[in-house]
Amino acid sequence: MLRLYDYWRSSAAYRVRIGLNLKGVAYESVPVNIMPGVDEQMREPYRSLNPQMRVPALETERGIITQSLSILVWLDQTYPKPSLMPADPWLGAQVRSFATTIATDIHPLNNTSVLTRLKLEFSASEEHVGEWYRHWIKLGFAALEHMVANNPDTPYAFGDEPTLADVMLVPQMANARRFKTDLSPFPRLVAWDENARKHPAFIKAAPENQKDAPKS
Repeated sequence: MLRLYDYWRSSAAYRVRIGLNLKGVAYESVPVNIMPGVDEQMREPYRSLNPQMRVPALETERGIITQSLSILVWLDQTYPKPSLMPADPWLGAQVRSFATTIATDIHPLNNTSVLTRLKLEFSASEEHVGEWYRHWIKLGFAALEHMVANNPDTPYAFGDEPTLADVMLVPQMANARRFKTDLSPFPRLVAWDENARKHPAFIKAAPENQKDAPKS
């Protein structure tokens, strides 16, 4: 069985949980508490497992895979059905552009390590950190909304079934809501997110449904 080193509120781990669930692949979740002040990812045994000291990491029979996008590509190649990528090369390129905008442009600037450094090294207040977060979310989402402006009206971002684009979008939208971002300028993203979150694979992967999520 695959073993996912996970944290309930990590958006990168959230992506991988969605991908695993869409593929119907059984896995064991191993929580790694990355909260500042706890920082299990920086201590043994996880540090030796993933020297980058981030989640997620996926343990397979051949070894460890890190980085959520690499894990999702591996899943799609190893478990081809249902595919996370459209068969049409042009549409596939659009999906990859959408997904990597989130993975490489939006998310890295808003990672927990970045926010923590803003607070500790530059004395940023919670208000300033929130403004920083929302700035990069809105900039990235504006680009995505423009990118899909002429897409057909479909249940998911690029068709009638979830793709890598939706897998990446839903966790980023969760982060946007958490930081109280005004999402009204992004109606298409909001609609796709709302629809995707009704899908069983997305429901199962939701942060609040993870075993290490705080119990109310």
